[in-house]
Amino acid sequence: MLNVILVVVGLILLTIGIVWLIDKFVPKKLKPVLNLVLWALIIFLGYLTFDSVYGEIKFNKLKADRYQKVITKLKDIRDAELAHRSVTGTFSGDFDKLITFIDTAKFTITQRKDSTVIDEELTKRFGGVEMTKDIVVIDTLGFVPVKDSLFGADTRYKTMMNVPVGEPGAKFELKAGKLPETNIAVFEASVDKAVILFDQDKNLVAKEKEVVSVDGVNGPKLQVGSMTEAYTKGNWPKNLNSQD
Repeated sequence: MLNVILVVVGLILLTIGIVWLIDKFVPKKLKPVLNLVLWALIIFLGYLTFDSVYGEIKFNKLKADRYQKVITKLKDIRDAELAHRSVTGTFSGDFDKLITFIDTAKFTITQRKDSTVIDEELTKRFGGVEMTKDIVVIDTLGFVPVKDSLFGADTRYKTMMNVPVGEPGAKFELKAGKLPETNIAVFEASVDKAVILFDQDKNLVAKEKEVVSVDGVNGPKLQVGSMTEAYTKGNWPKNLNSQD
């Protein structure tokens, strides 16, 4: 946008210079018409400058609003995936299976406590003298539905695959697997910025997809998790989600 503004400002200055030259050298009979045309051009170029600046301001505000709505969805997906790993040991790469898991799975509520018991092996080794050892006892206290823990009575998880703004009917891309060699479970949910901003100026969208900034969403998409590292947070900055 800066280049566009510089070009427009340059044209305005050039036009003003032409007006001055006309005023100085053009016959008086032609001056009114030429001056009117040139001043109209100056006003038009000024409008283009204002519109380009204000257009980007509007774009940035709309972008932030839409990103926040998408982030809310991505956080729900992340919470569901973390619950899935807690219960099953893996992440899910299928929204239908993830929803079924939320509807049916339960967290196990346990209690850990320290205890002391007789160490039979050491007792035998020391000729019957009772020897003890410390252990941790885990008691199962009960079970609680995953759905109640994460969402309560809210059923929004049933539509968490839908991108809430931007291109109608768009869905998040969901992947899951394990890192090579380490066998650590990973997942990634994402959506291309062009989908979120599909009805906006293509040049501004293309520029947004190339962002590299500490206070911006870097790269071409908005995502949570990663398929290349053990990372379960999002790629958005704190100014979009201070509680993340």
